[in-house]
Amino acid sequence: MLLDRRTFLASAGAFCTFGLTGPVSADTIQQRSIALWDNGPPGGGGPEGPVVENAKGAISNIAAPSMDIYMPHRPSGAAMLVAAGGGYKRIEVEKEAIPAARWLNEHGIVACVLKYRLPREKWNDGPLAPLQDVHRALRLIRSGHVSRQIDPSRVGVLGFSAGGHLMGLAAARSHFQSYVPLDKTDSFSPRPSVLALAYPVITLKPPYDKTSTRVSLVGRSPTVKDTASWSVETYVRENCPPTFLTQAENDSISNPANTAIMEEACQKAGVKVERHLFSRGGHGFAMGRRNSPTSHWPDKLENWLRRYDMV
Repeated sequence: MLLDRRTFLASAGAFCTFGLTGPVSADTIQQRSIALWDNGPPGGGGPEGPVVENAKGAISNIAAPSMDIYMPHRPSGAAMLVAAGGGYKRIEVEKEAIPAARWLNEHGIVACVLKYRLPREKWNDGPLAPLQDVHRALRLIRSGHVSRQIDPSRVGVLGFSAGGHLMGLAAARSHFQSYVPLDKTDSFSPRPSVLALAYPVITLKPPYDKTSTRVSLVGRSPTVKDTASWSVETYVRENCPPTFLTQAENDSISNPANTAIMEEACQKAGVKVERHLFSRGGHGFAMGRRNSPTSHWPDKLENWLRRYDMV
């Protein structure tokens, strides 16, 4: 559904109340939505009916994965694919993805908000389903389906919480064929140019195995093999993109050890990594929680993105 001016301005007000300060551009509106799979997702299965949206703007019942495109007034040629969190039970679009899209647009970056499949919704490919969606989305962006103004060498990803797990896994496993190629689009690389993760779940291993992400992907009593297979750090190698990490020390959902584990994995693999740990801010601070140190993290992100020609 396209955002009209009234909807945009109302959500912009909520955005300013919650977190990031600075001007909000009324030029930032959803332009269109692009289906990821013309003939249905790989593997089959899944829910039926329309997307369900709760009172807080989180969505579930994703029968047809897609991405919503937000074009800046003056595109710089860069694009970012955005994945909000929600423990793979729902997707926190309004709380995390829309503020991120707005911020990216203000910096000239095309924002592509991903509405990925949720493993709990009876997809035959289970936890592989959302990974397939990310790989397909990146190929669609890079191949010119979103906009011919996007430079294929300047396509990054931004993930929050469980969406951070998904984006981290997709980046670390960009060489992995998550589905059988369907068309010419699938000849493009799904490796993002940069990887930015905010309070992500990285590992599913004990003692950090009490997250909804872990239960949604591998269940409550997974094997050691399955736990390792769906932990991001397992796959970090030298071909991973430059990585940005941010988290609060008092995060009660994703233990701060997660970003430490990712930082160490990147360092061991020779991947450029930058980690910002804030004294407070909790979990789910999106683009910064007002009156907390996390309100400064977008500035850190901007500086980092500039270093890699994304701004």
